[in-house]
Amino acid sequence: MDTFYISHGSPTLSIDDSLPARHFLKSWKEKVMEKRPTSILIISAHWETKEPTVNVVPRNDTIYDFYGFPKSMYKLKYPAPGAPELAKRVKELLTASNFRCVNEDKKRGLDHGAWVPLMLMYPEADIPVCQLSVQTNRDGTHHYNMGRALAPLREEGVLIIGSGSATHNLGALNPINQSVLPWAYQFDNWLKEALLDGRYEDVNHYEEKAPHAKKAHPWPEHFYPLHVAMGAAGKDAKAKLIHHSWDLGALSYASYQFSTRST
Repeated sequence: MDTFYISHGSPTLSIDDSLPARHFLKSWKEKVMEKRPTSILIISAHWETKEPTVNVVPRNDTIYDFYGFPKSMYKLKYPAPGAPELAKRVKELLTASNFRCVNEDKKRGLDHGAWVPLMLMYPEADIPVCQLSVQTNRDGTHHYNMGRALAPLREEGVLIIGSGSATHNLGALNPINQSVLPWAYQFDNWLKEALLDGRYEDVNHYEEKAPHAKKAHPWPEHFYPLHVAMGAAGKDAKAKLIHHSWDLGALSYASYQFSTRST
């Protein structure tokens, strides 16, 4: 099964029909992936922990980890079943690959980096979902290696999704002038070319390789889910750009699919 990196952008993706990315995600089952996964492992930018952590719950609560948005957004629910067996398998695979400490969270549900895109992709909320955290105290290679450890899940019917944002500088967003800022375009274009050319090591070391890396990602949490999805697909994976749009002048909704070359 292929792996994916989805740019979830703003929480308003949950209600704003003017966003092209919303329509892309709503067409997921028809245009991107017809096959139904047995379960979903999602790595969201909005769960940061010191060590890799999985949520182990019978049913996922909906976490409203955003503030000052329309009231209707706080009424949305995504009560997907949890995936405790998948969580156990994730922990097993990571531990076997020398991730010595893998923790369990037996209370946490899904944050908006997980439930907002999944609500659009699989609105029935009937597929078990497990969430895995990111470690902002580590680097891209750490997260790529996490993905490599999780690669066997692809053959077990598990859909692996990294959910972040191809560019994520909230201080640069401009609702008045939505012309794409040059630095955002240059970073986003570098990322596209690096992924499509298979230069995954460059992406692992994007801080040194990419133009305007610190401007595009002042903090790395929205980029690290990409490394996990990339690593889980394997070093011979072929990347494909499956959606691209902009919002607020600096927020790229670029999303990618990773397939093994043999498929």
